[in-house]
Amino acid sequence: MLNFKTIKKLAISAFTVVILSACTSSPNDSDVERVQDRSPQAVYQQAKEHLDNKMYTRAITILTELETRFPFGPLSRQVQLDLMFAYYKSGRFDEALPSIDRFVRLNPNHPQLDYVIYMRGLVNMETGLNAFQDFFGIDSADKDMEATRDAFADFKKLIKTYPESKYNTDAKKRMTVLLDKLARHEIIIAEYYMRRSAYVAALNRCKYILQYYQQSSAVKPALTIMIEAYEQLGLPDMKADAERMLAANSSSL
Repeated sequence: MLNFKTIKKLAISAFTVVILSACTSSPNDSDVERVQDRSPQAVYQQAKEHLDNKMYTRAITILTELETRFPFGPLSRQVQLDLMFAYYKSGRFDEALPSIDRFVRLNPNHPQLDYVIYMRGLVNMETGLNAFQDFFGIDSADKDMEATRDAFADFKKLIKTYPESKYNTDAKKRMTVLLDKLARHEIIIAEYYMRRSAYVAALNRCKYILQYYQQSSAVKPALTIMIEAYEQLGLPDMKADAERMLAANSSSL
């Protein structure tokens, strides 16, 4: 058994270890100082490295923390811009759109607002796509088109508001794709009406294409449907007009 003197020595030794541990973990420790003294710029640089390496989830974590801790710092606007980009690239569109809309609302005169509007168009465009359906060649034009219409409106706003923006060239190309998709949606609805002998409703959809989507690839299918609808309705003169329009359209291709 341990005697009293031995127990006393052990107790003193344990107390000394505790004191030494407390000293080594004091606020003056170099590791603690390094964390405390880490500047927002240093933290932001780490987030940028993650973005450059396409590690978007890690970048989002850091950028979100920066935005929370320094909402009014000199880097705050850039952090918000990078955060919306990271949301977009990681497919987190439900988070990207609110961050974009908030930025526009709070920074109506920001010099990079054209980029923000362009990003909004990209997010809405991706929201309206279905990669699985595209991969297997399944037509998704009959799905909800709200996001696609929003994307088209975003790119149109960009080009109109910022005619000199460097993003306009790409925006115009994307608008062509979106226009065809929107027009194809109208064709699908017109075909649906034709199958149900709702010829007037089908004609209205096709006329809408001729009025608003003249630059799309859906003009010829629209005229073809119109010819059949006029035939079914017993309107030979209007059918002849549609046939002439189809011939003129075909010759111009």
